[in-house]
Amino acid sequence: MSSDSSQPVPPSDPNPITAHNSLDEAATTACCSSSSTITTSSPPVDIPLSWPPDAELSFDWIRHFSSALEWSSRNLPPSDFPSVLPVSVFDSLVLTASKILHKESNCVTIDDCLSLPDSTVVVVGDVHGQLHDLLFLLQDAGFPSDNRFFVFNGDYVDRGAWGLETFLLLLAWKVFLPHRVYLLRGNHESKYCTSVYGFEKEVLAKYNDKGKHVYRKCLGCFEGLPLASIIAGRVYTAHGGLFRSVSITPSKRSKGKKNRRIIFNPEATPLSLGSFEELSKARRSVLDPPWEGLNLIPGDVLWSDPTMKPGLSLNKERGIGLLWGPDCTEEFLKKFQLKLIIRSHEGPDAREKRPGLAGMDEGYTIDHVVESGKLITVFSAPDYPQFQATEERYKNKGAYIVLKPPDFDDTEFHSFEAITPRPEVNAYYDYEDVIDSDEEVDLASMATAT
Repeated sequence: MSSDSSQPVPPSDPNPITAHNSLDEAATTACCSSSSTITTSSPPVDIPLSWPPDAELSFDWIRHFSSALEWSSRNLPPSDFPSVLPVSVFDSLVLTASKILHKESNCVTIDDCLSLPDSTVVVVGDVHGQLHDLLFLLQDAGFPSDNRFFVFNGDYVDRGAWGLETFLLLLAWKVFLPHRVYLLRGNHESKYCTSVYGFEKEVLAKYNDKGKHVYRKCLGCFEGLPLASIIAGRVYTAHGGLFRSVSITPSKRSKGKKNRRIIFNPEATPLSLGSFEELSKARRSVLDPPWEGLNLIPGDVLWSDPTMKPGLSLNKERGIGLLWGPDCTEEFLKKFQLKLIIRSHEGPDAREKRPGLAGMDEGYTIDHVVESGKLITVFSAPDYPQFQATEERYKNKGAYIVLKPPDFDDTEFHSFEAITPRPEVNAYYDYEDVIDSDEEVDLASMATAT
């Protein structure tokens, strides 16, 4: 039993969010509808928030934090965010969470669910700074508790206007229930993506002269996020998906320890699937996962995509990661005695460019059905992206997956619509010019960012 197994089950929220109204009705009424003017109402909790004297977060603290974030998103300009969460409280939260995350393995093992009666595991896909939809999801699924585990598949930030609030709220849950809430890394938890898709500018706008400090702390926390999870020995989850075996051979010139070199020759052998031992040895503490060299596994796990074409190949559309077919899904499941692969990474914009794969209208797709099991994509940001250059929106639903006992390979899909109305806010990136599906990654810019 994990160390936090005695934590009480959080009580139900007396002010439930529905898919068509907000957490705080007064705040919704006060929020501007067609004007950019901010009209304030009284906050639902005391602000600014303070860090607990004993440094122990509670469910009440997180509930107050959630209410304050929702209220401020509707009633305060971004530059007033420090009046809700001072830098000192931010520092305490991120430092505490980072210490926990950096101690976790590259692939976290989630087995406690097997020993708890009536436990479930909720798997969540991309949320992309859509705070209000995340708040609804948490309440709809039931808050994390002793017998309700959560695995988040990454992409907490970018594109949406509340990436900072979204990420910090999930860090708070991680600190409160470190062995019930698992936060994996997405490709957007990187320096390159956050400099292009809005998170960096969002942080600078919200913390002003302390913005660079806050952004650096977030990047450091990103580096600590695990890459993947294994649930009950049956389910593999990761943001992008599968990864290659990296062939490393000693150089013939290496005669002594001082002159010994390790060289990587990607042409020496064809692409093949990697092992969990290789995954465990990958170096995840990089600002941007490399697309060349020795440390390729993090980039594969975060950026790869499935395809209906058999085989394993380089993901030329993205410029990083792999494409894998149903045969690779079968090989991976059979080799490691798994039943499910649950990944995320592709929203409705990306899926409309992927022939042979289903669209993301319902927030999830079953991409491969093979003898040993299934490959599923789950995407948890409804009406995505928040800012769209075209008049016609995708209007996709978001979804989450509930894994049920006894083996936790029994899936229950829950689709939901976006919370409306969203507060009016300006985008933090040029969404008319930026490619929404992460295709054609600018590798030169990524190298500069790193």
